[in-house]
Amino acid sequence: MDKNRLHGVHTALVTPMLDGAVAYADLERIVSNQLQSGVAGIVPCGTTGESPTLSEKEHLQVIRTCIGASDDKTLVIAGTGANSTSEALSLTKSADKLGADAFLLVAPYYNKPTQDGLLAHFSALAEATEKPIVLYSIPSRCGIEISTDTIFRLREKFPHICALKEAGGRSSKVSETLVALDSDFVVLSGDDGLTLPFMACGAKGVVSVASNLIPEIVSEMVNYALGGDFENARSLHLANYNLFTDLFCEPNPVPVKVLMEMAGIIESSEVRLPLCPPSAESSDLLRRIAQNLKVSQIICS
Repeated sequence: MDKNRLHGVHTALVTPMLDGAVAYADLERIVSNQLQSGVAGIVPCGTTGESPTLSEKEHLQVIRTCIGASDDKTLVIAGTGANSTSEALSLTKSADKLGADAFLLVAPYYNKPTQDGLLAHFSALAEATEKPIVLYSIPSRCGIEISTDTIFRLREKFPHICALKEAGGRSSKVSETLVALDSDFVVLSGDDGLTLPFMACGAKGVVSVASNLIPEIVSEMVNYALGGDFENARSLHLANYNLFTDLFCEPNPVPVKVLMEMAGIIESSEVRLPLCPPSAESSDLLRRIAQNLKVSQIICS
């Protein structure tokens, strides 16, 4: 796969749910909406997709549905990471057989391995596939960071480990990674509010939550930045900055699902426990956001 396909906006898809079950018809509509918007890729079964509460059967069916609905028209980067190496191996091998284009592999959460443990974990996964791997470092959820040295060691041994989704909140990590690794290695922002600052340091795009709701706007901002037009990119960044940050007024993906329901993109904003509906204060904020965005007009025609 051409590594340039990793440049741009990759939407971290929500997993729509209704009455406790995955709403696959809604999921197909979400993918169709994303295809119409021209995003570079979709990412099912990541944090935004509530992967920790999906059964293995659901996890793979979500990936299968996204692959089928995308019909080879956009990149499908399947989230197949887990805090158990054996579980991540099983998911990655199965998603590979289903036809996923690449894999998003989060650092193991809760068990807090050392960097040597991370090296062994990701090495085992890299040996199971020849397709591109995007490492996912999100210390706030995992309790650990994938260090630049570990990324360098993995990249030396496995050239198909070719990208990092950086969600640690530090633009210095972007610079550090790009200085240490070869010029073909891709860094993607894992935080909508930091996409433009990260791209100013050399990142090539974003795995975006906001693009579930406003894919065209996020794509336009990123494409301006990729083309070196940071003035127009900055205008869009500032115009949407409050949305980028307010989408995290409650744990992701609670707010974005609420706004997607308001917009009619999904039937229900239902999430699975231990996530729960937003507080009254957050609900008021989300209603104001919806009013400001006129979310009922967001859906692609």
